Amino acid sequence: MPAFHPRTLVLAGAHSQSTIIENYTGSGRYFTNAVTEILAGDGAVVDHYKVETESAHAWHVASLQVQLGRSANFTTHNISLGGALVRNDVGAVLSEGTGATLNGLYVVNGSQHIDNHTVIDHAQPHGTSHELYKGILDGHASAVFNGRIIVRPDAQKTDSKQTNKNLVLSDEAVINTKPELQILADDVRCTHGATIGQLDAEAMFYLESRGIGKSDARSLLTYAFAQDIIDRVKVPALRDSLERVLFEKFHERAHE
Repeated sequence: MPAFHPRTLVLAGAHSQSTIIENYTGSGRYFTNAVTEILAGDGAVVDHYKVETESAHAWHVASLQVQLGRSANFTTHNISLGGALVRNDVGAVLSEGTGATLNGLYVVNGSQHIDNHTVIDHAQPHGTSHELYKGILDGHASAVFNGRIIVRPDAQKTDSKQTNKNLVLSDEAVINTKPELQILADDVRCTHGATIGQLDAEAMFYLESRGIGKSDARSLLTYAFAQDIIDRVKVPALRDSLERVLFEKFHERAHE
């Protein structure tokens, strides 16, 4: 089996601004083992995107590790749509006054499996972090979300929020979610939570009562669930491309 080991190192200087887009795709049977490291200086602004649309027969293992300087601002969007077996590890270490946003969307069906493991490490005071990961599972697919937030003893005045939401479309799909908080400081505001549900029956009834077929109604509601993440993408061309891919994916699935 062919194997690829790309490594990306980004050095963002103090008060710099940058947008980074990683795109992983291919055909056939292969293994991708990717490592991305981002070091952001004081006051730097980094907007990062990773889009994974690997082959249905490919394995994808990736690690994103981020070290953020004082008052830096970091945002990442991790979009996983392909691959037979996928694992994403994301870690961010925050300094004083740092802001970090970790968003993710994973869509799996058939026999796909995906793991998302994230760690947000508040090492210094006055840090802010927000994390939202959404998953859509169909067929016999399975997924894992393990999100961990660490607040160190010196990281007073930390404000952190973590949410994982999952939409399960079949009886055979399985999601294991485990949000974690490890708080070692006493003057913080931290929340975390996870939800697992199905399509809203009332919303389905409303759409069908307006003349929309069941399969199309299912597709529209699924697309709306994912749209929350896609709307946060700041690069217009990338956002438009993702909207098209998702719409086609859900439309085809609804009519299978």
